[in-house]
Amino acid sequence: MKSLKNNPRLDAVVAGYLGVDIAPGFPAGRPAIPAAELFRPGKLIETAGLTFSLGGVVANTGLAMKRFGQRVELMGCVGCDSLGDIVLAELKRHQAARGIRKSRRAGTAYGIVVAPPGMDRIFFEDPGYNAVFTAKDIDFKTVAQSRLFHFGYPPLMQKLWAADGAELRQLFQQVRRLGVATSLDLTLPDSASPAGKANWRKILAGTLPFVDIFVPSIEEILFMLEPEQYTRILAQAADRDMVEVIPQELCESLAARVLATGVKVVMIKAGHRGAYIQTGDIAKLNSTTALKLPAANWSQRKLWVQPFPADPRRIQNACGAGDCAIAGFLTAVLQGVEIEKAAQYAMLAGRDNLYGRDAFSGLSDWKEMTRLIGR
Repeated sequence: MKSLKNNPRLDAVVAGYLGVDIAPGFPAGRPAIPAAELFRPGKLIETAGLTFSLGGVVANTGLAMKRFGQRVELMGCVGCDSLGDIVLAELKRHQAARGIRKSRRAGTAYGIVVAPPGMDRIFFEDPGYNAVFTAKDIDFKTVAQSRLFHFGYPPLMQKLWAADGAELRQLFQQVRRLGVATSLDLTLPDSASPAGKANWRKILAGTLPFVDIFVPSIEEILFMLEPEQYTRILAQAADRDMVEVIPQELCESLAARVLATGVKVVMIKAGHRGAYIQTGDIAKLNSTTALKLPAANWSQRKLWVQPFPADPRRIQNACGAGDCAIAGFLTAVLQGVEIEKAAQYAMLAGRDNLYGRDAFSGLSDWKEMTRLIGR
């Protein structure tokens, strides 16, 4: 199977975890709720409505990239149940359901998302079909017609991380052979679950040599590469967001370790602190894929990116902010813009996500984002 590198039909395939998010709403402008108060027994917290929205990387990043004007095909699986019908109906509304399969092997994934103003999201997640997802669920003929393959959330996809990630490694090897640029996103597993006890150092060591762009959060990569430090810093943070107490130099050293595996671009998301971007040899990335990044501007860079300021009166939720930031970043990569602007597109998309009741309804279009960045 050959990639259509010189004349791809698609800009990107976004594949992996797909489900439904069920989220209670919080009144806009409400003061932050401390985590200890949120789960205090007997505590009543008033909410404002209930939102059923698509969840997971396929919907969040994929539909955001479509909104930004990219030719994107989504690839994921749902069960033959009412939640699966909701997913397909919503994706059909966005003309994005063609690559989604229904199966009786398992039910549709769902997450109960608690995302009050002023704190990171808390998930109660049933991975559904995603737990049995394998490389056989990927249509590699379609992937071969794209410039970029973005995959997300293997920690919630048991068949992919089992056996030290053999299936995940095989998946990325197959895409790499097509000459398609590869991108990987993670999610933080439940530390008490089998995924949380897996050997993620070994899993990533096997997979990252076949990944071009890696976009984890600081919590995720710290948990997987330095679990002891993760536990210590989490305890140190107490009731605060642990992002606040992670040293900047630790983030930079983790990025350097990732680049040493062969990854060409790493963007580590750090919540309200923004993101850290570090890159390797971009000329080699351009020569082996259909990407056309300005190599002199992108190669061997280290860049801390500040978040776009958010209007607290407009914030409705933080569900999917990281996924939308990735969508902004990958769209900028596909358009070949300079690294500083790519970083700004990521931060702006992440900020705008906060203004919608679901992951992407608050997003601006690419033309408006370009105007805001230029201003």
